[in-house]
Order: sequence, then C-alpha cells, then structure tokens
Amino acid sequence: MKGPHVPTFLQTRLKSAIAASAAATLLATAACGGDDELDTLNIDFATYNPLSLVMLEHGWLEEELEDHGVDVEWMQSHGSNRANENLRAGNIHIGSTAGSAALLNRAVGADTHTILIESQPEWSALVTREGSGIDSADDLEGATVAATLATDPFFFLARTLSEHGLSLDDVEVQSLQHADGRQALDNGDVDAWAGLDPIMASAEVDGAELVYRNVDFNTYSVVNATGDFLENHPEIAQVVINVYEQARQWAEDNPEETAEILAEYASIDGDVAELVLSERVSFDIDPVPGEDLHAALEPVGPFFVENGDVDSQDAVDEALETLFRSDFAEDREATDAQGTEDAADEATITEDEDQ
Repeated sequence: MKGPHVPTFLQTRLKSAIAASAAATLLATAACGGDDELDTLNIDFATYNPLSLVMLEHGWLEEELEDHGVDVEWMQSHGSNRANENLRAGNIHIGSTAGSAALLNRAVGADTHTILIESQPEWSALVTREGSGIDSADDLEGATVAATLATDPFFFLARTLSEHGLSLDDVEVQSLQHADGRQALDNGDVDAWAGLDPIMASAEVDGAELVYRNVDFNTYSVVNATGDFLENHPEIAQVVINVYEQARQWAEDNPEETAEILAEYASIDGDVAELVLSERVSFDIDPVPGEDLHAALEPVGPFFVENGDVDSQDAVDEALETLFRSDFAEDREATDAQGTEDAADEATITEDEDQ
C-alpha cells in the first residue's frame, strides 16, 4: 500500500510554522539589543548532542556567563525538527540539529546559521523487528515506516529508498518523534523505523535489527543560532562555543563519565551509552563548519527539491552557501570553568510544551 506524499505535507507544515512564528521572532528580536541587554540565553540540550549534556551537567555555561550578567535557560529538544521550530519561533537562541535539518531550515527561509560541528555520528539506520518480513532495504516497498520529519533519520530513509530504486511514494511514512517511532516498532504498529541513537542503540540491545546502515547518509551533529542573536550578541555566542570546546576536550578525556551522563539523561543502560559513544560518535573532528560538512550536505539538497520541501535547487544552493558562520568555531578557546556537583539540579530548564 502506498502512503501519502509526505514531503508535500512537510513543505506545508514547515512554511506555515515559519509564518506563524514570524511575529514571535520579531518580538524576541525587539527584546534583545547588544550584549549588555541580553538577560537570558535560551539554549537547548539533546540526547543526540552529548556535549550539551556535559555542559548542562557541570554548569560551565552558567559560570562563564555570570560575568556577563546573563542567565541560562535550557530547553530539551527531542528531535532536530523541534529545535528548528523553536529557533524559528524565537524560543531559543541556540539549538542542536543534524546538518541536513539545519540546511533545510535555512532553505525554507529561516534566518539560522550553523556555528559549530558537535560530533560526527553514525546515528541513524533502518531498524526492524523480528518477524517484520523486512530483511533488507529492498523489502521496503509497501511497508509502513516510522520517521521524524525534517530530521537526519527521515532523510536517511529517503536516500536509502532512492539508492534501492524506490521513493517515499513507495512506503507509508508514519510521522512520529524518535521515541514514539521506537515504541511503534516495538508494538508492531509499523514495519520499520528510521532510528536515531541513543534510542536506536537501546532498541538494538533489546533485539531490534539494523537491516541497513550507511555512515555516508548520516550528516553531522551541528549547533545552530539565529541570525539576530549572532548579529546582536556575538560575544555571548563566542562564550557558548568556547564552553562547547571545553566539553569536547572533557568528553574525549573522560569517556566513561560521558557515557554515564548520556545514560542518565537518555534513560538508557550504561552499556548502551558506551556503545553509542565508542562505536557511533566521534568527537575527534574539526568542529569548524567547512568543506567536510559542505560535502556531506550537498547530496541531501536535491531531495528537498525532488520531494517538494524546497521550491528550487537554487534556493538550496543559496542556503548551503550562506549556512555556515565558521568564525566562532575558528576563534574557539576552551574555557576552564570549574562547575559544581549539583549544577544540573540548579539549572533552569523550561519545558517545550509542544513536544
């Protein structure tokens, strides 16, 4: 059974969300002036961005911004789509996404820029359960597949189908957030799931099968910021990047402790967190958005146009050429914040009511 052409719906939803959030963004812009007028930095954390968890756990960002008179308010992103929506709405200044989602966000008109590469992950694959009848990507025609729209797993699915002579029209896509997709697979409500770590690794340990993997179809984990924030508060943006660099160095030096933090925030077993960080995530990369990220994103862009998400290839090309603000990562200097043991308990965390 063929499902609806999901990307057309995605295009409508994305553009409607941008229009609906325009007023909120203007209000947020009006409330912010220069560095001395920013009272609170709104930033996300995500289990698919382990370095954000390290920062939140230690309280380094709060410590570094105290001298600037800026408070920190955290919001959890459960997917790149939610991070993008909150960036567009002005709910956060800085958000975590996959590279593909960052490019799509800008291609459909959002004033956002990628300012840092957080890690190079192999965080997505095609996941099935025993007895699904799907032993390879060639078996997907007519299947029901769970995926989170506008995220790396969704584009992983689209590219996987294309590589095997199929398209999104040949499957029925169930639009679900990542955790709900895993639950739908467990319940037998879908035949397959375009998974995302660490949820995917937990499902694998519990018996799910990764029937198709392709590291080249995974784009980088990136950190993005609104154009207005970068223009009006570059000093604060640089502090964030510097704290990220401290977190990167700490994670590389303390892999066991990093796994413990990931396990706690993702509510997964320690061995699952270790699997993710030791086999599927690399922090040992150049964090400056540049040629490698550009090369990873180029093959994704044509899918935006083919599927109706973006009006033209020219729009995608322009978005890709203007997406990066590499200067902050180029100028990074790791902070030496000390943090506190109870920093996470004292952190200000705002719930995303729409998640």
